Amino acid sequence: MSNIKVPIAKPIIGEEEIENVVEVLKSGMIAQGPRVAEFEQKFADWVGAKYGIAVNSGTAALHVALLSCGIGEGDEVITTPFTFIASGNAILYTGAKPVFADIDLKTYTMDPESIEALINENTKAILPVQLYGQSANMEKINAVAEKHGLMVIEDAAQAHGATCSGEKVGSLGDMACFSFYPTKNMTTSEGGIITTNDEELAEMAKIFRAHGASVRYHHDAVGYNFRMTDISAAIGLAQLDKIDEFNEKRISNAAYLNEGLKDVDGVVTPYCAYDSKHVYHQYTIRVEKGNRDDWVDIINECGVGTGIHYPIPLYNQPIYKSLGITGDCPNAELAADNVISLPVHPALTKEDLDLVIEAVKKASSELA
Repeated sequence: MSNIKVPIAKPIIGEEEIENVVEVLKSGMIAQGPRVAEFEQKFADWVGAKYGIAVNSGTAALHVALLSCGIGEGDEVITTPFTFIASGNAILYTGAKPVFADIDLKTYTMDPESIEALINENTKAILPVQLYGQSANMEKINAVAEKHGLMVIEDAAQAHGATCSGEKVGSLGDMACFSFYPTKNMTTSEGGIITTNDEELAEMAKIFRAHGASVRYHHDAVGYNFRMTDISAAIGLAQLDKIDEFNEKRISNAAYLNEGLKDVDGVVTPYCAYDSKHVYHQYTIRVEKGNRDDWVDIINECGVGTGIHYPIPLYNQPIYKSLGITGDCPNAELAADNVISLPVHPALTKEDLDLVIEAVKKASSELA
């Protein structure tokens, strides 16, 4: 029986979400309908984009965005290996090849300086991952993309509400993709959305998510059934009213943890770039002494849940190796061996946060 008292994640569902879902169920319109359309526009407005295209997962959002940008067989897309596998797999779904740039060890996001050397005649796009709730350096990434005529697709699955140079993630590239999985900063149960300022890309995305049809039973492309339901959108609309409050609580919790852990031996606390707003989807430390798994064991024994995001760079995954996909990203490998995510979600109490701090301090004192 688990002794975890402070879980790593906890979705917060209130009466508003329940009432919205019941209303949809009673309406009889439970597939994609008016609530999806309302959610798409409100979410797009919130991130500062013109268009929102809701889908049934963050992975589907990535897949559709890549297809909408014309990515296909023989193309290459530069991304990061330090991410959930969906970032790379979505590229593979299109027939293209993921090529891996290294990360900045401060932010764990794509290092813009490592991109240029990877560009060749097959490169069509850059797919930075806005990891842990913080944006990559989009100004520099966009500059490289513009120089070489490349599309930029943000994987913003973990960064709802994050900003870079005052602009919200979701409005910083040609397209952006969010996830609404239950552990994300806001949820629709399962779901995702694409945001863009480009009307043509938005129309393509709508076609690809609905069996390749712009008009019912008239199919212009090989598309997919990636639609969001009004049930999910109803949850999302209630969550969207709360996301700013959720994010502020995450930021406050992270500040408390930073203060409590700042002098702990062997612990590197999260870094926030001066021109960014970090919304702490994950609060991830890096340990610089001992074995990461021993830290995890001690922290868990103290009743605190942990996560490893992410233990294996994508090019070292068995399936990628079997496909002959390689990479050379020493910073990503170092991070993969040494990061630990700690609870930071809005449901935490001060007592919970104190327990997290004490657990990490105990691990530090016991490990050389």
